[in-house]
Amino acid sequence: MEQAGLRTAGTGTDAGLVLDLRRLNAGMLPLAGGKAANLGELLSAGLPVPDGFCLTTDAYRQALGVPGSLPPALAAVHAAFVEPAPAARRDAAQTRAAEPPDIAGLSGAARAAIRATPIPAAVSQAVEEAYAALGPDVPVAVRSSATAEDLPFASFAGQQDTYLNVIGVPALLEAVRNCWASLWTDRATAYRASLGIDPAGVALAVVVQRMVDADAAGVMFTANPLTGRRRQIVIDASPGLGEAVVSGAVNPDHFVVDALSGKVLERTLGDKGVEVRPLPGGGTQTRNVSSATGAACLTDWHIAGLARLGLQAEDHFGAPQDTEWAIDRSGGMWLTQSRPITTLYPVPRSNGTAGRIPEGRSATRGTRAYLCFSLAQGLTRPLTPMGLAAVRLIASSIATAAGFPVPDPRGGPSPYAEAGQRIYVDFTTPIRSTAGRWLVPRVFDIMEARTATVMRQLFEDPAFSVTTKTPFGLLRHVAPAAARAKVPATFLRALFRPAAALRRLDRFTQDFEASLHFGGGEGALSRLDHAELLLRRRLFPIVPAILPLPAVGFAMLGVAGKLVGGNAWDELQPVIRGLPNNVTTEMDLELWHLAKEIREDRESRDALMTGDPNLLAAAFQAGQLPARLDAGLARFLDRYGHRAVAEIDVGLPRWSDEPAHILGILANYLRLEDPALAPDAQFSKAIEDAEAQVDRLVARAAARGWIRGRLVRAALHRARLLAGLRELPKYQLVAGLAEVRRQLLLVGSELAQAGAIERQDDVFFLDFIEARQALSGIPLSGTAAANGVAVQDFRALVAGRRQDYAQELRRRHIPRVLLSDGTEPEAVRTGVGISAEDTLTGSPASAGTVTAAARVILDPVGARLEPGEILVAPSTDPGWTPLFLTAGGLVMEMGGANSHGAVVAREYGIPAVVGVADATGLISTGQKITVDGGAGTVVPEPPGPAVQDGGAAGGPHPPAPA
Repeated sequence: MEQAGLRTAGTGTDAGLVLDLRRLNAGMLPLAGGKAANLGELLSAGLPVPDGFCLTTDAYRQALGVPGSLPPALAAVHAAFVEPAPAARRDAAQTRAAEPPDIAGLSGAARAAIRATPIPAAVSQAVEEAYAALGPDVPVAVRSSATAEDLPFASFAGQQDTYLNVIGVPALLEAVRNCWASLWTDRATAYRASLGIDPAGVALAVVVQRMVDADAAGVMFTANPLTGRRRQIVIDASPGLGEAVVSGAVNPDHFVVDALSGKVLERTLGDKGVEVRPLPGGGTQTRNVSSATGAACLTDWHIAGLARLGLQAEDHFGAPQDTEWAIDRSGGMWLTQSRPITTLYPVPRSNGTAGRIPEGRSATRGTRAYLCFSLAQGLTRPLTPMGLAAVRLIASSIATAAGFPVPDPRGGPSPYAEAGQRIYVDFTTPIRSTAGRWLVPRVFDIMEARTATVMRQLFEDPAFSVTTKTPFGLLRHVAPAAARAKVPATFLRALFRPAAALRRLDRFTQDFEASLHFGGGEGALSRLDHAELLLRRRLFPIVPAILPLPAVGFAMLGVAGKLVGGNAWDELQPVIRGLPNNVTTEMDLELWHLAKEIREDRESRDALMTGDPNLLAAAFQAGQLPARLDAGLARFLDRYGHRAVAEIDVGLPRWSDEPAHILGILANYLRLEDPALAPDAQFSKAIEDAEAQVDRLVARAAARGWIRGRLVRAALHRARLLAGLRELPKYQLVAGLAEVRRQLLLVGSELAQAGAIERQDDVFFLDFIEARQALSGIPLSGTAAANGVAVQDFRALVAGRRQDYAQELRRRHIPRVLLSDGTEPEAVRTGVGISAEDTLTGSPASAGTVTAAARVILDPVGARLEPGEILVAPSTDPGWTPLFLTAGGLVMEMGGANSHGAVVAREYGIPAVVGVADATGLISTGQKITVDGGAGTVVPEPPGPAVQDGGAAGGPHPPAPA
C-alpha cells in the first residue's frame, strides 16, 4: 500500500527532535527506541505501516532539563538499582541480599517528577508541526519506544504505555508526557533492574501514527511461542482495536497456520464478548457485545494475508517476530508493531546431517532431535566460549576413538551441537534404531529421568520411525574401541579380582595425574599446544579405564536383587549408603573434619563466623588468615582446589582461584550444633546400617540355599566396593580441565600484557583458534608494544561475548529436548510434574520422609542452607555437595535415580526426589514441604511470602566470571 510521506517532519524548529518513520532503521535505536526503529525497518522492507513520526530521545532528555545527568527523583531510582562498578562487582550469589528497593515508591516519584515538568517549547513546536503534516486533527496512536525495548534478549512488551485515538495537539502533548512517565512504571523499572540495565542509560522516544479504523486487530507470532516450532504462525484476533487482545480483556479467535503450506492447523473461536472502539471526540470505549453468531472475525483470506506479512517481517529481521496488526474497514492490512520473540530457545546448530538450521522458518530436510547434554551433567548455566571449545575437542576425541570421522576436531564431531551457549547432542540416529530405543532411554532413566520420558514420547512420532533394526552398525564402532581401551579385561578383573582391580586403578590414576603437567618450556604458544593436547588425546581415556568398575558394582547390585527377590529396590537402597571409594563423599567429609578442627581454634572460628567470605578469601590469598584456618584451607585446596560449581567449563574459576564459596560452607558447618546430626556420625551410621542390611539379605538368600547366600554376599561386597567409583571419572576429568585452565590463564596473561585482551581471564571468551591467532602477533621476547609490533585487538569481540554470556545467564528455562524446527516436545505435554491435590511428582532417589522448611537455591556459591532445611535446586554437580551435609532433604528439577545428586543423597541418608518439573518456581524459600523419597512426591503447604537466598534463590544469575 502506498502512503504519502510526512511533508514537514524533521524540518521544524529542531530537526533532531522529530523524524519521519521512513527515515528510521535498526541502527538508530539510541535515538528512536526499539519500537520506532523496528517500524522504520518494516517500512524499508515495503511492508504496510501506518504513516507517522517519531519524537526522539533527544526530546525526552531535553524535557528532563538536566543534560548528562538525572533529576533527583530519577537519580534515586538509579542509585537503588544500578549495579556496582565492574571492579567491585561480585557474583550475585556471593553477596547477601539487602532490603529490596521500594520499587513502587521510587518509580512513583519519578513519574510524578516527569508529569510536573513543563514540555519545552522546542519540543512542543516540533510535535505540533509534525502532527499538522498528518492532517488536521487526525486521530493518532501514541506509543512509547524505549531504548531498552524490543531487544533480542528482552522485548519489554507492554511495559510502557500506549494511547489510542488521540485527537488534537493538547491531547497529543499530554499523551507524550504520559508516555515519558511510563518509562518509570513499577513493572518497567523492576524488569530493567532484573536484566541489569542501568536506568541512567535508558531514554524514551514516542511514536505517533495515524490511527487505523480497525474492523479487526490482534497479535501474530511467526513461530509458535508455546511449543517453539518455527514453522507455525499463531494469530489471535478480535473485532475492534487490538488493545482488547493485547490487554487480555477478551478471549480472542485463535488460529495456528502452517508457514510452508498456508494451511490452518488449528481454529479456535473465542467468545469475543468485549470490543475496544474509538470514540468520535478522542479516546476509546470498551463495551460488551453479543457473540451469539459464533463467527470468526477473520476469513481464510485474511489469515493467509496476515501470515504472508508476518513471514516477510521475519525474513527481513532474520528471526521470528511478535507482531501487532490491524485490518481496516476496507480490508487493508497493517502492521503496527514488530519485535523479536525473546522467549524462543535458539535452534541447535549441528555439524552433522541436520546442517545449520537457520533461526527463521527455513529448515533442511528431515526433522532432527537434540538432547541437552548440559542438563544431563547437572549444568543449567551457559558455558564460556573457551569452555565450549574444550568440550568440542573432548567430544572429537571420543568420536575418533569410536572410529567416526571428525574432519575438524575443533568444530566437534557430527552429532555435536550448541544452542544458547549450552551443549546439545543430535540423537536422531539412536532413536531411529531398535538398539538405541532400548538402550538410550534406560541410561537416562537413571541419569535424567524427565529426558527419558520425552525421548519415549518421540517414539510415537512418524518422523522418528525405526530405520535400523540391528545393532551391528553400533557394535562395529563400539567393540573395537572397547577392545583397544581394554574394557573387557578391566570388567572381568573387577568381577573376579576386585582388590587387584582397585590397585591397578590407583596406579593408573597416579600416572594420569602425572601426565597432565606441562614440561615444554615457558612459551605461551607451547602452553596452548599442551592444553589442546590434553583435551584431544589425554582426558577421555580415563573414562573407559574407570567406568567398568562401578558398572560391575551396580550390575552386582542388580544380580543380588534378582537372587534375593522381593521388593528389590527398597531393600537394596540401604546397601549403597556410606559407600567407600567415593571421592565426592571423601571430599565433603574432609571439609567437615576441617570445620571440626576450626571449631577448636577460637581465632579461626571467630573469623569464619563473623567475617565476610569474600574478604576472608582475599585474606587467604594474602596469607593473613588465622594459622589453623589458613593451614587447613590450604591443605583442602591442595587436594580439591581443582573442583568448582559447573566445573566442566574451563572458563569458570576453581575453588583454588576463588575460595569464598568453601569459606562460606565452613561457616555453615560451624552452625551445626547437634552432635547426632554431624555428617561423619551419620556417615558412620550409614556404613553400619548398610553392613547390617547386607547380613539380612545374605541370611534370607542362604535360607534358600547356601550357594545362593554366598553369591549374594559376593555380589553385595562388590557392589559396595566398586559402586562408589561412579564419581571418579568426572573427578579425574575435572583435574585435567583444571590443568587446561591453568595453562590458558598463563596464555591470557601474556595476551593481556600485549594488549590483545583487557584482562587475563578474557582468554576464556575466545576459542583456541582465536587465542592462537592473537598469540601469532606477539614476539617471544616480550610484549608486542615494546617491540613495535601491531597486535590484533580482540577486546571488542570479548566485550560482546561477555554481554551475550551475561544475557544467557538470566535464562531460566532450558529445553531438555529440541527438534530442528524449534519444537520443544516437553512443552506439548500437559500436567507435567503435578498430581492430585497439588502434590509435585518426580523420580524416587533416596528413601525416607522429611518435613521441613525449603530453601530454594539457584546457585550454590555464597548460598546459606540452615541445618535441616530441604534444598530445592534446578540440578546439582559435585560443587553443590558440601551443602548436602547439613540438608534435611533434597528436591531437584533434573536428575534420575543414579544421577550425581541422587547418589550423594543416598549416601548421606537424606530423602531425595529428582526430576520435579519447575520445583524452584513452585516452591518458595521458607515454605514447609514434605519430601517422600521412596514415593517420589513433594507435598508443599500453602506458600508464604517468597524469600530470596542472597541472590541465589530466585534472584538474578551471577555475571560473567571475573
